[in-house]
Amino acid sequence: MPPPADIVKVAIEWPGAFPKLMEIDQKKPLSAIIKEVCEGWNLPCPETYAMQNADSTNFYITEKNRNNIKNGSILRLTTSAAQMALQLHERIQSSSMDIKLEALKDLANSSRDITFAQEFINLDGISLLTQMVESGTDFGELLSFTLTAFVELMDHGIVSWDTFSVAFIKKIASYVCKSAMDTAVLQRSLAILESMVLNSQDLYQKVAQEITIGQLIPHLQGTDQDIQTYTIAVINALFLKAPEEKRQEMAHILAQKQLRSIILSNVIRSNKPINDEMAHQLYVLQVLTFNLLEDRMMTKMDPQDQAQRDIIFELRRIAFDVECESNNSGSIEKRKSMYTRDYKKLGFINHVNPAVDFTQIPPGMLALDNMLYFARHHQDAYIRIVLENSSREDKHECPFGRSSIELTKMLCEILKVGELPSENCHDFHPMFFTHDRSFVEFFCICIQLLNKTWKEMRATSEDFNKVMQVVKEQITRALTIKPNSLDQFKSRLQNLSYTEILKLRQSERMNQEDFQSRPILELREKIQPEIMELIKQQRLNRLCEGTCFRKISSRRRQDKFWYCRLSPNHKVLHYGDLEESPQGEVPHDSLQDKLPVADIKAVVTGKDCPHMKEKGALKQNKEVLELAFSVLYESDEYLNFIAPDKHEYCVWTDGLNALLGKEMTSEFTRSDMDTLLSMEMKLRLLDLENIQIPDVPPPIPKEPSNYDFVYDCN
Repeated sequence: MPPPADIVKVAIEWPGAFPKLMEIDQKKPLSAIIKEVCEGWNLPCPETYAMQNADSTNFYITEKNRNNIKNGSILRLTTSAAQMALQLHERIQSSSMDIKLEALKDLANSSRDITFAQEFINLDGISLLTQMVESGTDFGELLSFTLTAFVELMDHGIVSWDTFSVAFIKKIASYVCKSAMDTAVLQRSLAILESMVLNSQDLYQKVAQEITIGQLIPHLQGTDQDIQTYTIAVINALFLKAPEEKRQEMAHILAQKQLRSIILSNVIRSNKPINDEMAHQLYVLQVLTFNLLEDRMMTKMDPQDQAQRDIIFELRRIAFDVECESNNSGSIEKRKSMYTRDYKKLGFINHVNPAVDFTQIPPGMLALDNMLYFARHHQDAYIRIVLENSSREDKHECPFGRSSIELTKMLCEILKVGELPSENCHDFHPMFFTHDRSFVEFFCICIQLLNKTWKEMRATSEDFNKVMQVVKEQITRALTIKPNSLDQFKSRLQNLSYTEILKLRQSERMNQEDFQSRPILELREKIQPEIMELIKQQRLNRLCEGTCFRKISSRRRQDKFWYCRLSPNHKVLHYGDLEESPQGEVPHDSLQDKLPVADIKAVVTGKDCPHMKEKGALKQNKEVLELAFSVLYESDEYLNFIAPDKHEYCVWTDGLNALLGKEMTSEFTRSDMDTLLSMEMKLRLLDLENIQIPDVPPPIPKEPSNYDFVYDCN
């Protein structure tokens, strides 16, 4: 007979003794089990002992997490969390440097466990660590392990960040500002500053007073990518938390300090490959930089504002090489007629008062800023476009004004100007770090592309929206290869002419061709279950290979990973924490936790996930919500996931639904179904090429009057 569900068979270790094999009754109090184990080894005072996982985590077993113990687990009898916290609390205050160092090492390691962390914090351990830092007597390894323990303890979110003194902040900031500082101390100090800024508006003010961008810049000029990553993270945090009115000022300081060129030469173009965390921080910086445009994007033009109207006059002056006429030159009607004619040539919708065109938000005044920059800094191209179009027939001219406004709006949508950065995204574009005015230079390239595509399409005013769709496709396709410079982006666009776009569309259309005749539809319906089974097997095979997931906390951490994979027999999910991101598959036996598929009740996604209902800095971000899913199993417990990308999200939600016997509904399943079905249909219909398939089957002929034509074999 199989053992009862509440009984788990484990091995328990104790230093200097043979491991004890025993059965644990999960209904029995944990204290009673520990007492029984202690009696077996004749150990007094069982209340001073506890059990830990005998793996790389060494986390304590508690009444809350004991359900994670599985058959075959190896546990270790050890000093209780309360006793361990008390001992370390005393040892880190030892006058012996050797004892103190060993104690701080143990504290830094143990503090990762929330059970121990709670006990140490209850002894006012955080205050003790901050006092040790403020005293300034510890250096090197002693200081490094003190800060590491502090970071680990604070990461559990038990203690508020608002409780720290100005003296502590000044001390941490001083470690960052020193030119020659121990790498480990510098890294921990940067991490602490980032968390302070992100988790407390009050601390943001204090940190901003203690450190300047100029003091952070030298850390970017080194070769340690971890230090560079934490430095950019601090800059991003300061940027993110800065009040609206201070962000432009901060951007100006960043430009003065040549942050962009330093990042370009020391990070993006360095010999070291960019890791995921660095890619994320560069992406965040890119988003925050573009978000500075939001104010102009959402500002309507005031048609009565003379300074704003002068910009439109400047566009006319540069295009047609005319000076603003004095009030005495000609009649008012004549001047109005001349202005109207020129504004029509410039491609504005409202020829009489073009200021009205810029009252639409988005893109608001940002479109006018882009047009003026293009006219001043790319004057030859601007004049050529305007004069070229003014010499065409009315219906064939590409309206520069209207095109610029719609293009600016499109570019803001593509680059998601005004949206908060996603917690999981690594999608930065190196070319935007090659120019101080990258967005407007991006616009200048794209407006010339739009004019070129208009000519290639021989478009008329009725085709305006169609041209904009083609241009958007050209831009997005060019961006997918992540050009290293604006020149590379321009070269890529040269190869994506309208003819090339048509070829690509045709190729994609052929791959997704949908035959509508009745026999073909019937064949599709017959093949569909086979294809769906194939997709299901692929999803389950991917689950068997497993995926590395990142743990999300209030502060981004490089060392918080966990791995999950399905057993080859599709009956168990194996999962466990990792020290670092793995290079390949993680074997089943190194993943201590298990979840039987039979225990899974449901899979929930997005806002329904428990970890998305928590209130956190970036938890409610739209993109994170789109990548979140949870597995509900017995006792209403959840295993929470945040997929690294949309593809992994679809693979896992499809695979889990397949295991539960439910329909796979992701967009990737639909895409795979269309692709595979189209290929299979074409293969099966190869012999019928150039043969027209009738919509209805041919009629069955009437029965013959006699069957004399039948040959009798007998």
